[in-house]
Amino acid sequence: MAAVRVAVDAMGGDRAPEEIVAGAHAARSDTIVPVLYGRQEVLGECGLEVVHAPDVVAMDEKPGDAARTKRQSSLFATCRAVAKGEADVALSAGNTGALLAAALVEIGRLPGVHRPAIAIPLPAFRGPSILIDGGANADARPEHLVQFAGMGVVFAEDVLGIPNPGVALLSIGEEPEKGNRLVREAHDLLVQTSLRFVGNVESRDLLAGAADVVVCDGFTGNIALKALEGAVGTTLKELRQEIVSTRRGKLGGLLIRPAAGALRERLNPDTYGGAYLLGLRGLVMSAHGNSSRSAIENAIRLAARGVEARVVERVSKRVAEEPAAARSS
Repeated sequence: MAAVRVAVDAMGGDRAPEEIVAGAHAARSDTIVPVLYGRQEVLGECGLEVVHAPDVVAMDEKPGDAARTKRQSSLFATCRAVAKGEADVALSAGNTGALLAAALVEIGRLPGVHRPAIAIPLPAFRGPSILIDGGANADARPEHLVQFAGMGVVFAEDVLGIPNPGVALLSIGEEPEKGNRLVREAHDLLVQTSLRFVGNVESRDLLAGAADVVVCDGFTGNIALKALEGAVGTTLKELRQEIVSTRRGKLGGLLIRPAAGALRERLNPDTYGGAYLLGLRGLVMSAHGNSSRSAIENAIRLAARGVEARVVERVSKRVAEEPAAARSS
């Protein structure tokens, strides 16, 4: 199999371009070829292939404005490279809304897909799981959630290697009658699918591994994700401060250091580095805006795995097999 070409937005993200370039260097191998898109005068002779893109989309720029005025930016150029077949997958740590806009403008949706969704790996204690949608769609309809579930199953099966993934709805209670109208109606539709639907789950169980694929609208998913990140980060920071505050704590810290290090690594968002934008005619990945070089390296490797697993083709097949009720828009 030919090496996977990953179009990397070298100018996107809070720590671009230094951390982006370093992560791309670390990910390069005989089977992965990162190609940097950005300003040639900034990237210079960085040791990787560079495609000049004169414009940059700011992190706070409105997606609509970017689509109208920044088509020559590094972010749009990566998506255009996928559409033209010059790259197998696009990756950006830049403005997520603009990345979604670029993906829709340059690549477009798969037939039958009405809403692309962000699929985010969660470091659950019994093994990784998927949260979908992580922020692409603030508003959604019940049939959209059914489609998100099918796309999430493809990710879980083909990229994470989870056989026959269980699917759950994120709600305020486990009972079928709990939740708002969107959740209740989506529950009724999911029961009718061939997916292994296990019912509703609550956000408190996400890191415990409530289900292999957890489905929600993008507004709810983004809030849940950021709440988890904040809680984990704050807890680890406070634990560190408690350990170093006393002599006894420092001694205890030495004893638990291996276990604490393993836990920190498992909960570190850099471990996966990125999230797939599913439902497009080509593969696109979004990385965290504050991504380190380690996160970018891992995101590029995850991107390559998606290409090798033919995620786009599998999502297309899954959507085509959905019942008519789930395909309606």
